[in-house]
Amino acid sequence: MKMHTIQPAANSKKTVRRLGRGIGSGLGKTCGKGHKGQWARSGGGVRVGFEGGQMSMTRRIPKRGFDNAWKKVYSVVNLSDLDVFEDGAVVNAETLLAKGVLSKVEPYGVKVLGGGNLAKKLTVQAAKFSAAAEEKIKGAGGGTEVV
Repeated sequence: MKMHTIQPAANSKKTVRRLGRGIGSGLGKTCGKGHKGQWARSGGGVRVGFEGGQMSMTRRIPKRGFDNAWKKVYSVVNLSDLDVFEDGAVVNAETLLAKGVLSKVEPYGVKVLGGGNLAKKLTVQAAKFSAAAEEKIKGAGGGTEVV
């Protein structure tokens, strides 16, 4: 590779539209804006969502539901998902990611739910446990730690 052979990637550079440079260019005279009117003027046009003065779609459609800005979002794991670990292992968010049980850990951490059964002794470290999950983990001889 030499300096004089370096070129930008294909289609990464757009050619500039040269407006008002004669009728042969295809963008002469009115420069692609047509004849007169609101859209031909400098700074012309209407704002996004403006519908000519009629009640806009965003105001006509009824609003439903509620999105709680302060909700706590957890990555959820069922006990049946913990079968991939060996007996006596320590299970936490990092090991769950490493084994591919979780693809992402949510901001508030991991919550373990009691879906399925657990036959192995595991020490599970999570932000939250359901009552059923905690009972089943301890019943299998394992332990729970809130982190």
